[in-house]
Amino acid sequence: MSSRAVVIDTPGSHRLVTGPRPEPGPGEVLVEVAAAGICRSDLEVYDGHRDPGYVRYPVTPGHEWSGTVVAAGPGVDPGLVGRKAVAEGFRSCGTCERCRQGETSLCADSYAETGFTHPGAFADHLVVPARLLHPLPDDADPRAAALLEPAAVVAAAVRAGAPEAGERIAVVGAGTLGLLAVQLLSAYSPAELAAVDPRPERAKLALLTGATEARTPEANEEVHGHYDLVVETAGAPGTAAGSCLLARRGGRVVLTGMFAAGAVGIDPVHLSLSQLTVRSVFGAPSAAWSFAVRAYATGRIDPARLITHEFPLERFGDALALLAADDPDTGKVLLRP
Repeated sequence: MSSRAVVIDTPGSHRLVTGPRPEPGPGEVLVEVAAAGICRSDLEVYDGHRDPGYVRYPVTPGHEWSGTVVAAGPGVDPGLVGRKAVAEGFRSCGTCERCRQGETSLCADSYAETGFTHPGAFADHLVVPARLLHPLPDDADPRAAALLEPAAVVAAAVRAGAPEAGERIAVVGAGTLGLLAVQLLSAYSPAELAAVDPRPERAKLALLTGATEARTPEANEEVHGHYDLVVETAGAPGTAAGSCLLARRGGRVVLTGMFAAGAVGIDPVHLSLSQLTVRSVFGAPSAAWSFAVRAYATGRIDPARLITHEFPLERFGDALALLAADDPDTGKVLLRP
């Protein structure tokens, strides 16, 4: 049986290859991919802008996905075959100090992640360690479930922020992470839940997913020092510093976006005088994945609402170009093998 996969040989060069269907080894499962989301990290891989320590060419990208287990390798529960599932991307060692403390996204072993250093889900089939699987309900929508990877990152941020009922909360950024954050945070019954994005169309979309207010950054000065919790999801050059300005004295800020060199630093004077608690999130540990899967299974989040476009594997280039165009009407883009 054959299987297709998108391969990025070098930055700016990709091809669709067909070869034998991969087989799972000991402790592994073979998944038939149902849907895979494209995110800006994949665009960085294609453009060659990802830190060299966090990608290995040639690579089949695709770290946001859902599928069905179709084969189990030696030592794996055969009962997993036929189950819909997602899986954690970080291939953590499970034995280092960070892993044993539950911080599997900070594994001290060499960096390994599906879609960056190991073949990802822009393919018909995918092999992953069975220990990383999170089975889904039988009636799970595979399109929506493909967004459980970003939902897990948001879950890590929400857990770090420790929201409480009645608090004033702001989400900075209304992309996929931001809109998922709004959905999760709305379940905590905040007194206010504001979404901030320079694109009015995206900020207003947040109102449909649970926000009580939408604003652009230009209107932020009037609410400086207002929020108990600020969850930053954009990773734009000024959003870390700007998020700290939104927090009240003694407030909390969680930085979720992935920043690049040149981002504006946080003012240490403001930080100390305001006694802020600032946390950052790198990916999602196992506990955050469990949190996100439960939130999805119980209807707390509805990722399908964020999907706007779907493409077959053959049109990977078109899908990538659509994402790169940065049209505010473009939400989550999926590949459907």
